[in-house]
Amino acid sequence: MKPTTANRRGRALASLTTVLGLGLASAAVASSPAQSAEPAGDCAVPFPVSALTRDQPVHGLTVTSGTTPEAFTGSVIGVLEDGIGPDIDMIMVRLSSPELERVGGIWQGMSGSPVYAADGSIIGAVAYGLSWGPSPVAGVTPFASMDDYLAAPAGAVSEIPVTTRAARVIAQESNVTAAQAAQGFSEFEMPLGVSGVSVQRLARADKAGLRRQHEWLQGGTYKMGAAAAAGQGPGAETIVAGGNIAASLSYGDVTAAGVGTATSVCAGRVVGFGHPMTYSGGDSTLSLHPADALYIQEESLGAPFKLANLGAPVGTITDDHRTGITGFFGALPGTTEVTSEVGFADRSRTGSTRVSVQDFLPDTAFYQNLLNHDAVIDGATEGSELQTWSIAGERNGTPFEFDSQNRYASDSDITWAAAWQVADLAWMIGRVPGVTITDIDVASEVTPDSSTFELTRIEQRRGGSWTRVGGKSSPVIAKAGRALRMRAVLSDGTNTKVVPFGADIPAKSLGSVGRMYVSGGDTSDFFLFEDEEFFFDSPNSLAAIEKMLASQVRNDQLSIFLALEGRRSVKIVRSQSEPQEKVVDGAKRVRVIVAR
Repeated sequence: MKPTTANRRGRALASLTTVLGLGLASAAVASSPAQSAEPAGDCAVPFPVSALTRDQPVHGLTVTSGTTPEAFTGSVIGVLEDGIGPDIDMIMVRLSSPELERVGGIWQGMSGSPVYAADGSIIGAVAYGLSWGPSPVAGVTPFASMDDYLAAPAGAVSEIPVTTRAARVIAQESNVTAAQAAQGFSEFEMPLGVSGVSVQRLARADKAGLRRQHEWLQGGTYKMGAAAAAGQGPGAETIVAGGNIAASLSYGDVTAAGVGTATSVCAGRVVGFGHPMTYSGGDSTLSLHPADALYIQEESLGAPFKLANLGAPVGTITDDHRTGITGFFGALPGTTEVTSEVGFADRSRTGSTRVSVQDFLPDTAFYQNLLNHDAVIDGATEGSELQTWSIAGERNGTPFEFDSQNRYASDSDITWAAAWQVADLAWMIGRVPGVTITDIDVASEVTPDSSTFELTRIEQRRGGSWTRVGGKSSPVIAKAGRALRMRAVLSDGTNTKVVPFGADIPAKSLGSVGRMYVSGGDTSDFFLFEDEEFFFDSPNSLAAIEKMLASQVRNDQLSIFLALEGRRSVKIVRSQSEPQEKVVDGAKRVRVIVAR
């Protein structure tokens, strides 16, 4: 593997993309808190789980459209002791409302909907559904386990088994069979909606096999949905018990968020969902948003799901545990701004996204770059691109900044070809302990010309003329302690160009023999060595990353690698040519003999 970050395989992209699951919408939102009143608190009092009885009537609140909660009714089926976890029971209820009947049962996005006893005290939050498909039977997380800001045991459990006896009871109280009920309850998926990126792009990323599933992401579903204009939408006052609530990893051009329901609001804090979002514990930095529900989508093969637009962020989710999320209104979490500027012909656009979860930066860098290209170029087209980028941040309070440039070409989709490298670098830098990335800026100039230079031959200066080298009969003849004068001949199919390069031969290499590899920067397989000394490992410090970037071979450069083997050692000489005006492809290998 060559020592360059221009890896088209996207090894480090932390993509969560899959369009196989159920999606929900997200919106482009403003970067400052919405100017709206803080919601009125309900400060609910928990109903003791031990006092629940079978067929006990219950009622609750949830949103089916807009922001105003609507009522539903139901009854208790029973309690699964320790069903969610040690000392956390799961309450089974059967619910009813016109919307529940229309779509066939509870839906994704209903998570967190408060369920009350007749006296108005709160039993808990809807959080689980039967795993086989749509059903009015819900698993409820006890509010007594949510209002302590979600202290929970380690280790996530997303499926809850049901005994044969409990399955029979569920079957008696609903339209499911005992066999279906016996499949158990599953935690509602928290589908991660994304705005700005088309379904086709998301599907292509998934098919490329580049997903690195995060352990901290519970649902893992990632899909495009509806979007609203930046800064428009509901305010904080709409986040009330039974109202919409959303938590985002990023917002702006690329808004990645999950939408659920608020369970209770009290003293400037809100608790909701009844299950985790990313299961990040007490170190959560998700942004808190209100949301406007558009529609509850029916689904015959799984749970129905809510489509919604997000409002501007109004606070921070500080806790993300087994029994739900908790946040406060006011100050927003610290964010990293990812900016992309794309120019093509007479069109240009600058877009940006704010990311509150550092682990999501590689995804955002990739999709921000991709969607901005799509917005400007508006098609999968051939072309080439000169891309300049900067990644800034700090490590343990000390600032740093990396800047670089690269060129890309594609005869099918330049947008896709140019999206990977910055995402890989964001992943690499973010892995260094103590590092926080504060800004990622990418500027791209795209042209419709996709032609590249091909390395056609290598020549050596001998006796006042240039001699072609290569093959067994034409080795490179080098002299110890002297500089080799070489040149590469490039062709784009119409024009030929000569690129000079050299290599300093070590003085103590007399009698050595070896190989010289000359390769275009866009060729990734020219290292044929098996010795691990020659392979590149991902750097694990800022100093190592700086060294790597300083020696990286751009796609529009020639890489020169010389290995000379003497009696006692192997000497390595590396260099690269000046950047060319086109991407350079192809590779040549020649034998080298060091003479007097």
